[in-house]
Amino acid sequence: MKLPLMPPVSPMLSKALADLEALPAGVDLIFEPKWDGFRCIVFRDGDDVELGSRNERPLTRYFPELVEALRNELPDRIVVDGEIVVVAPETGLDFDALQQRIHPAESRVRKLAGETPASFIAFDLLAIGDDDLTMLPFAQRRARLESALASVGPSVHLTPVTRSVEQARDWFTRFEGAGLDGVMAKPAELPYAPDKRVLFKVKHHRTADCVVAGFRLHKDGEGIGSLLLGLFDDEGVLHHVGVAASFKATFRKELAELLAPLQKDALAAHPWRGWAEASGAAETRMPGAVSRWNAQKDLSWEPVRPERVIEVEFDQLQSGRFRRVARFIRWRPDREPASCTYAQLDVAIPLELKAVFIPD
Repeated sequence: MKLPLMPPVSPMLSKALADLEALPAGVDLIFEPKWDGFRCIVFRDGDDVELGSRNERPLTRYFPELVEALRNELPDRIVVDGEIVVVAPETGLDFDALQQRIHPAESRVRKLAGETPASFIAFDLLAIGDDDLTMLPFAQRRARLESALASVGPSVHLTPVTRSVEQARDWFTRFEGAGLDGVMAKPAELPYAPDKRVLFKVKHHRTADCVVAGFRLHKDGEGIGSLLLGLFDDEGVLHHVGVAASFKATFRKELAELLAPLQKDALAAHPWRGWAEASGAAETRMPGAVSRWNAQKDLSWEPVRPERVIEVEFDQLQSGRFRRVARFIRWRPDREPASCTYAQLDVAIPLELKAVFIPD
């Protein structure tokens, strides 16, 4: 492989804003939908294709069907920044299915490549032919990207853009049903800045009241690292929906003191007592099991009697679980655990993904 920009390259990053009203004044911005997938910089030189991740580790072996599609659909010599996604026909972007694609077994990789094929959403052009474009303003790189990808498909797509903040607000609301994460805002005059947080993102955030049913100790052994959260379904079954974490050191110790009384006899009638035997087979979502990302990671947990409720902030719900780690907001002593059900959650109305590329 011989390109004007060689791997590895760290992608340009973003900083979070509370809403679109918090965007910096007086900056010429270009807006895009925020895709919910794996960030990836694609390097193609003829038949040689490499997929670089956000942490500069290659993703190439996990997506053989996408490598072949990129050979067929991209220009012969190109470096392009974008997102790898998996699209479910009825629900839009499927991040759970995408996560499953990272598997150590070659046979499993090939099987999933056929069952849940990935696509690539392109949103920035770093190099083409012999030209390194990273010092050009984003608006010029975008124009070159549109020209370079004018005839791509069906596995490679060009993300839509707008300079209208009103259009961006509409996308923020309407495209969530297709599984998108929010809206990106990129300064039009900005050169490509690897590993710098110079872009802006506005993501969806909601709150929920959840039952605290257990915890994991912090990796340093000082206090609680994460709280295991549960919600009841219509039949009164408590499901594990995610964790709240990223606590300050003082609060980690405070949590340990608060939950210590609830550890007494916690396992005797705990709704997740049988998770070890039922892992991977039961209908109820359980904590524990082995991490697909790190087989050595300790996922052991300590049960507590499910008698306390907290309010958390989360961004998305997918397959009945919080898409990312939730943020602790406050204790809710006024809420009974049994009242913490899925019914309280605001779920986006499904939208066909093609509506993102062909908006009204």
